[in-house]
Amino acid sequence: MHTAIAVQGLRKAFRGRVVVDDLDFTVARGEVFALLGPNGAGKTTTINILTTLTAADAGKAEVAGWDVRTQSAEVQRRISLTGQSAAIDDALTATENVVMFARLSGLGRAESKRRAADLIAQFDLTDAAARIVRTFSGGMRRRLDLALSFVVTPEVLFLDEPTTGLDTSSRRDLWDIIRQLASAGTTVFLTTQYLEEADQLADRVAVLHDGKIAALGTPAELKSRIGGDTMELHDSRGELRREIPTDGSIPDLRRALDLLDEEGADGIVTLRRPTLDDVFLAVTSPAARTSKELA
Repeated sequence: MHTAIAVQGLRKAFRGRVVVDDLDFTVARGEVFALLGPNGAGKTTTINILTTLTAADAGKAEVAGWDVRTQSAEVQRRISLTGQSAAIDDALTATENVVMFARLSGLGRAESKRRAADLIAQFDLTDAAARIVRTFSGGMRRRLDLALSFVVTPEVLFLDEPTTGLDTSSRRDLWDIIRQLASAGTTVFLTTQYLEEADQLADRVAVLHDGKIAALGTPAELKSRIGGDTMELHDSRGELRREIPTDGSIPDLRRALDLLDEEGADGIVTLRRPTLDDVFLAVTSPAARTSKELA
């Protein structure tokens, strides 16, 4: 396995409050790795350390084979970052923003214009290409900001809550772009507040809680550790009346239905599978099971 990101004992505190506490993980080249966690869990701080924007207090991190502290210039040449706030110039048009960024990234004049046209179309901004950015809606600004991250294909792409503010269609379009990049060998490290997004995109997921990794694995692995499927009985008003654990097999589903028949139950039966929401709540809520059960 070729490692794109390697983190050992990473720690960061602000004014005495530990935000990132002894993190250890690796990310393989071409992997989509999602970092989840409640607000204040340390997600953005972790990205800022890995992208050389913030220095860690302790530990070591390498990105694309280079040390983020001692070889920051080499790291910066190989990464791209889209943060939570748009890094675009309000006084320029959408096209001018992309062309400027392309030129700063080393592309020639003609190539920059071609790349800008491609990205403007890819992110559904063609009708607004010549408009001044200060007139854009929040969603349009976010799409333009994301387009800048794709001007030059990096070895490692960092996306900090990339789809916040996007509509459902734009969000799914971005998912397709991320999948294409990963299949071509780009490593994608993302944070997201949409658990469905992590479930759909990520090869592996880490859940941060109080600055520590409380759970790490593939979405399927993490969901399986929560438990199996559950047959739910709802009354005519949709209220949950009964839950029966099941392994999801036909014989076990028949067993659960027979049990409901014996009880004389009446209502609508559905089958619920564990989700990343369940995983998230299991490791971050006050009444959660211990982190060791999922880590």
